[in-house]
Amino acid sequence: MSRSLFWLSDEAWAAIEPHLPKNQPGARRVDDRRVISGILHVLKVGCRWCDCPAEYGPSTTIYNRFNRWSRRGFWLKLL
Repeated sequence: MSRSLFWLSDEAWAAIEPHLPKNQPGARRVDDRRVISGILHVLKVGCRWCDCPAEYGPSTTIYNRFNRWSRRGFWLKLL
């Protein structure tokens, strides 16, 4: 079964990237573009976080990043 993955375009990434949080404490973040593409995939398709395709990275990373940035108001500021 073929599944369709969502990837941010270069144009979309160029608009988002300057607004990402910088110099955050903790472990080095994994590829932001891949994780944000995964978050948008889950929101677009409506699947559970744990069913997010592995191509986007660990589902716990996708879920935790979405929640952490939601609490900080990142998504509202970005929009």
